[in-house]
Amino acid sequence: MTVDGEHKTLSPETVPLGVGPPTREEMLVYYPAKFTWKQLKTFVNSGDLGLLKRDKKLQKRYDAWAAGIKAKYGSMANYLLNYRLQWGRQDTISLLPSSLKESPEEATTDRSGEVPEEIIDPKVPRRLPPLPPDAPPYFKADMPPELLSITMNDWPYSVPPEVEHSLIWSRVPILPPDLPPPSESRISARLHQDGLWGFTGSESPPPSPSTLPESLGALSEWGITMDKLIRSPRGTDEEEREIRKYGEEIENFVRRRWDEHEWQTAWFVNPPRLQSVPELTHIHVFARRKTPKEIARTQINTI
Repeated sequence: MTVDGEHKTLSPETVPLGVGPPTREEMLVYYPAKFTWKQLKTFVNSGDLGLLKRDKKLQKRYDAWAAGIKAKYGSMANYLLNYRLQWGRQDTISLLPSSLKESPEEATTDRSGEVPEEIIDPKVPRRLPPLPPDAPPYFKADMPPELLSITMNDWPYSVPPEVEHSLIWSRVPILPPDLPPPSESRISARLHQDGLWGFTGSESPPPSPSTLPESLGALSEWGITMDKLIRSPRGTDEEEREIRKYGEEIENFVRRRWDEHEWQTAWFVNPPRLQSVPELTHIHVFARRKTPKEIARTQINTI
């Protein structure tokens, strides 16, 4: 098996099972993917983002780790603010590094002026850094890097080995702050229940929600059936366009970072009912690097 460009024999004998965030080798040996790329896109486009799951054994490992983190830092949000998030800098902490090359303005690892983690009282609540006067009121495609912390998900969902699970953490809200409350707007109610999602780099439309029953077998160990889905019925064409409009800035940001000639992505923003750290807004991105044949085909189609 090839891992990160090297040929390695991976097995329980050569890859020890640890605790805490897993390595790529541990993911391959102990937590092999439950879902294919097509199934992931089907789940994202189904209308119920709750179908996206972490391997059950990895979830147990996460729960044990999270209990220790909360004991040390007081909360998961405090851990992220005190240690994990690196605003405006490249992610240098993850054990699951991305193959995406950072642009020069994103690749800084400068930590000057930062208080070393070892002298911070981890339980002292830490707030988001103050926003600059020219900060946008909500997420935009041209977000300044210092308002973001783009990390790999240390505890990824059960994605295939060729798919990376990234997180875009934002210091500003994802949605416009003047969005009406769900009780006063059907659009707001849908966003609140269903979240947002989209796709980039694909040569064909994403799988239709009508094909979901074909993929439900992959969710059998979670007991998922069609009658347990939580999703809004499809609205009018105008309503669907309005919903998609709220994701345009995210989609354009994703297109810029994950070049559509080289990457396919499925991105989503979990609704409040599925957010594990509701205090900190973030976007999930599943990114799959295209094969050489796919890249060549994309180049031909754009000529």
